[in-house]
Amino acid sequence: MAKILVIRGGAIGDFILTLPAIAALRRQFPEVHLEVLGYPHIAQLALAGGLVDRVQPIEARGLAGFFARDGELSEDLCDYFSEFDVIVSYLYDPDEIFKTNVGRCSPAHFIGGPHRPNEQERVHATHVYLKPLERLAIFDPDPVPRLALAPCSAPRAPQIALHPGSGSEMKNWPEPRWSELLTTVAGKTRYDFLLVGGEVEGQRLQRLAAKLPPQRVRIAQSLPLSELAGRLQTCDAFMGHDSGISHLAAALGLPCLVLWADTIEEIWRPQGERVTVIREISGLHSLSVQRVTEELARVLFRV
Repeated sequence: MAKILVIRGGAIGDFILTLPAIAALRRQFPEVHLEVLGYPHIAQLALAGGLVDRVQPIEARGLAGFFARDGELSEDLCDYFSEFDVIVSYLYDPDEIFKTNVGRCSPAHFIGGPHRPNEQERVHATHVYLKPLERLAIFDPDPVPRLALAPCSAPRAPQIALHPGSGSEMKNWPEPRWSELLTTVAGKTRYDFLLVGGEVEGQRLQRLAAKLPPQRVRIAQSLPLSELAGRLQTCDAFMGHDSGISHLAAALGLPCLVLWADTIEEIWRPQGERVTVIREISGLHSLSVQRVTEELARVLFRV
């Protein structure tokens, strides 16, 4: 069986924005063994979504030698790379040192993709990551990240997922406004709330949850991504910031309201037919609770 390897590091959002490229390979070569070398806690999403056959950890110690010119190469990794017919790498490799070293031990057709988009070109990241696949005669693939997980059949109450954090405080809407919004929505609707976050956001989640009726709020903190994806999939809508979790919710097909800060939207915004992005010219901190409440109501109305 022919084998294709995709190498992808980066954070959650980076990986999800690469999913269209992985999905395009799967559609173009359905009988091929497709594997990802990446961070397992992130790349597991592609495995859970049925897009790849296996995930291998990128943290292998011997990989460092592949980034040294004429470096000493791990025998195990040489054997590993030699198994593949095609290797698509999105690692940062400006001088093609990694590509050259892989070529020393593997006959694979090597395709080097960009680690990040060139922001001056203002092309969305999914299109940038798909472009190298033209060398495999893959043209005009679906540029929207999509994750299809096994549906949950258990009965549930209407629920909104909310991620009040991100990788940077500069991207976050002020916590008091989140609190006011949640109190307003709780008072005017019957929705329950799923508050999502990582380890550093734990206290924020607890403070926000304390403002709500305890029977109507649940906290999903530091869950494995595949488990979090399953929890998100049971929700009716999602609201968050410019973060990897927003990209995850969009890839799951949830109606999403994303509060945007200063990142270049046309490159980095979550893709999807049900994604609404709002921003304020004077900055995210100027975004009013009233406007966000109105936009969230429109998102929920379309559900």
